Amino acid sequence: MNERDGGVFSRDGKLWAPDDDMKAPAPILRSPPFPGTPAAVAAVSAAGTAASARTSLSAQETERARRIMRDIVAERIGGAFWAAGGSSPWTRIARPGPIAAHGDEELGLLGWMAGAEIAWTSPGRFADIAKDGLPDPLERAVTTWLIDAVDYRDPYSGRPVSIEAAIEQLAFWARAIERNRGIAVAVGIAGWKRREVEAMLWPGEPLIFARSTDEAVRNAVAARGAIAVWPSKAPRGLDEAAAARGITVHPVEDGFLRSAGLGSDCHPPHSIILDRTGIHLDPTRTSDLEAMIAATPDNPVLLARAERLMRDLIDKGISKYASGGRPYERPVSGRRIVLVAGQVEDDLSVRLGAAGVQGNLDLIRRARAVEPDAYLIFKPHPDVDAGHRRGRIADAQALDHVDAVVRDVPMASLLDSVDAVHVLTSLTGFEALIRGCEVVTHGQPFYAGWGLTRDLAPPIERRGQNVTKAQLVAATLILYPRYLDPVTKLPCPPEILVERLAAQPEPQETLLTRLRRFQGRLRRGFAGAGGRA
Repeated sequence: MNERDGGVFSRDGKLWAPDDDMKAPAPILRSPPFPGTPAAVAAVSAAGTAASARTSLSAQETERARRIMRDIVAERIGGAFWAAGGSSPWTRIARPGPIAAHGDEELGLLGWMAGAEIAWTSPGRFADIAKDGLPDPLERAVTTWLIDAVDYRDPYSGRPVSIEAAIEQLAFWARAIERNRGIAVAVGIAGWKRREVEAMLWPGEPLIFARSTDEAVRNAVAARGAIAVWPSKAPRGLDEAAAARGITVHPVEDGFLRSAGLGSDCHPPHSIILDRTGIHLDPTRTSDLEAMIAATPDNPVLLARAERLMRDLIDKGISKYASGGRPYERPVSGRRIVLVAGQVEDDLSVRLGAAGVQGNLDLIRRARAVEPDAYLIFKPHPDVDAGHRRGRIADAQALDHVDAVVRDVPMASLLDSVDAVHVLTSLTGFEALIRGCEVVTHGQPFYAGWGLTRDLAPPIERRGQNVTKAQLVAATLILYPRYLDPVTKLPCPPEILVERLAAQPEPQETLLTRLRRFQGRLRRGFAGAGGRA
């Protein structure tokens, strides 16, 4: 029985190249079979024009082949590198002893690159070069079959790229898949965002979606893996039942560059976080993000990338909910302009990190006490304004303490216009830091306590060290989240998502999103002009 594996057939567990009159063998450097994305969209490579085996190379070609080999081996890509357990060629290569491979078998070439002893069992495209007695056989095999015979492309744009760029792309995906290893089950994930979550959490094998505690734990035990859960939608008793069976549960939340629409309007996320230590929303314990911020290396390449990402976010006007609206016009008053960012009052970050602040009205009062002479602006949280979440304040109440309430104004435009921002735990404070605003925290958000903000809540003793803004951004936007390209539905770096959000700032509408907005309007109507939702 034959099984398809990325275009190469598998016979008795071994990869083999089909006959010349059949489909050409799949490129050795090829894309994983990401769920929900057609192979043609995900492809980084395709068989090019027929290549003749090289008999000699220039010095530059030889050195290039060696660099390519070093990168492939270091990143453990090539073949079905994404496969779990013993199915990955790199697992086999790591075993002691010689590797038996037929002359066309990609395992033979990969093992040869890695320095393994190869016992060629038949003639073939790789074995023939290995045995021809000419200089630099491995470098010639790599040049012939990985460079000359293959065309490479950028999967996000479709444009041709070099093999080096394709290696970099595959290495990115390999690291993303490796981060997801051990996750077997997802629970508490609404149907309208499962496709996106599955793509970002894919561990190289099918991810099981469960609806109940029993189903989640049973499948996790069978797969010997962990459970990923959306905390606000966790089924009752999940933590206790999982702990009783020795199963680890990891929280999943929206990332910091989410989408062009509201999650409460059922716009799926294009960024999530999964934390194996705690959760960045909970200041009472450490988290992966906190550890990453504290340990962000003084790496010039990474920090330069963080600086470029900050500039892109500013130049393109991107924030967590990148929806549009009219630009903000700064009042001509001569007064200090201060924004107070409203929040969802029952949000997990508020419940865990409010540090005694009792909701949005209390936050406004405290901001006014700190800024008695400032021109204070209050912007309600978009989920609250949409009628989906708690935290509504009547404008009349807010205007007892602030000078203006603004709504249909993009957050990025506001942050470019104000002098300071007061927040409880809102991500707005982080976005304000990126844009050079003074930030005053009344709660305990993840970005407080690192020497970049004025913190009015009790200090978090675990932090205390000073970091640069670039280090904070590198950890928070590059190292911590997982991103998905909304066009190709492929895992991507943050720069791709920023580019996509800038190209389409308005969210795409579906019947579900329209129904959710209508539901929100009904809730606001029932709450009444002066009530709270």
